[in-house]
Amino acid sequence: MKDGAILANSGHFNVEIDPEHLGKLATTKRNIRPNLDEYTLGNGCRLYLLAEGRLVNLAAAEGHPSEVMDMSFANQALCIEYLAKEKRMQPRVYGVPKEIDERVARLKLKTMSIQIDRLTSEQKKYLGTWEEGTT
Repeated sequence: MKDGAILANSGHFNVEIDPEHLGKLATTKRNIRPNLDEYTLGNGCRLYLLAEGRLVNLAAAEGHPSEVMDMSFANQALCIEYLAKEKRMQPRVYGVPKEIDERVARLKLKTMSIQIDRLTSEQKKYLGTWEEGTT
C-alpha cells in the first residue's frame, strides 16, 4: 500500500481487516486520535487504521449520528409504505413526496420540543408582494 493509506472496514463483519497481523508487521503503532491509529511498517510506510478495523460506521459513528439516522429510517419506512399503497407507479426514480419529508420533520421537531413559528396573514401578504431584489 502507498504511504499514508487509510484502512476502513465498511463491510458486514469484523473480519475484512486483521489488526493483529498489521500490528505484527508494524515497527510502531500510535494513536492519533480516537478511532485513528497510525502503523509504521518496516519500510517506513505509514498506514492509518480507522476504528481498530471494526465496522467503521458502527464503531466510530461520527458521520451518521443517531439524531440523523432516525429521520433517515423514518423517511425510508414511510416511503416504503407509500410505495406499497400506490398501485400505479411506473418504474423510474421518484423523489420523496413532500408530505413524507414534512411529516418526518414535524415528528423530529416534536421529539425535540421545538415548534416552528407560523407566518401571520400580514407576513404572507408581504412576502407574496415583495418585488425588489427578486428579479
